[in-house]
Amino acid sequence: MTSSPSPAPDASANGATPAARLSRTVLDALLAGTALQERPTPWTVLTSPASPDPVGSVRYFRGDGQDGGVDAVVTVSLVVPAFGLDSHMVFAFGAAEGPLPHFTLDSVQAGGGYAFHLDLVQRVDLAVSPAYADLVYGPLTTPFTRASEIAGLTPAAIGPRQRSLMSPWMLVHRADEAALRAVTPIAEEYLRHWLELVRAFPADAAAEAKEGDAPGRDRRLRQALFSREVDPVWAQVDRLLGPPTTDGLRGLLTTGRPAGEEAGA
Repeated sequence: MTSSPSPAPDASANGATPAARLSRTVLDALLAGTALQERPTPWTVLTSPASPDPVGSVRYFRGDGQDGGVDAVVTVSLVVPAFGLDSHMVFAFGAAEGPLPHFTLDSVQAGGGYAFHLDLVQRVDLAVSPAYADLVYGPLTTPFTRASEIAGLTPAAIGPRQRSLMSPWMLVHRADEAALRAVTPIAEEYLRHWLELVRAFPADAAAEAKEGDAPGRDRRLRQALFSREVDPVWAQVDRLLGPPTTDGLRGLLTTGRPAGEEAGA
């Protein structure tokens, strides 16, 4: 993990790609709707072992995590024009002991096309938690269905193991540029619903979430979500950033804290 005096690639830069603009639109709305505070990390600028030039950046925000609120937000941008890569991830984590689903958006330009992933990652077993499923995810059914009507979207190829970690309302597609732009209002709708849950989580759904070991389940879920064995994207990140930096980022996403920072700090 290295730093550089050069500015980090950022979604707000002039001439940002549609993938970067989608990420920035969602991140700005997320930050406007929460009381998060940005904190520094060792990865404000990401570089590659093969080059001192910046290839990305990380932003890290913390909340107070009280009453099932937002614990942390992590963004990871990887921007390598020479490779045709412009990738932006926004992941907002609910408190470990709370019922709030994790909000996630990936928006990517690579190989001459686009792709995105949008979801509220469930905190319970939805099959046996009907109140949680209906109250937390029911309002997403309309935008989820509307996405199927967007021309230019094709399902992305992800395996059943990865799908098992996400919700049935997950959207994960390849897209042309017009389709990616059409996804923006759907991503905003997912985020608005998530922010409503932040402000007032349904009591019946919260009661169902308390029936299990929420912190333990969340820890195991995040270990799987950001596992090299489950998600092959980490092998690509290894090649770009090197395993030590990749491991640091995986640790930040898994725990919601940079290495060495106490969970209660």
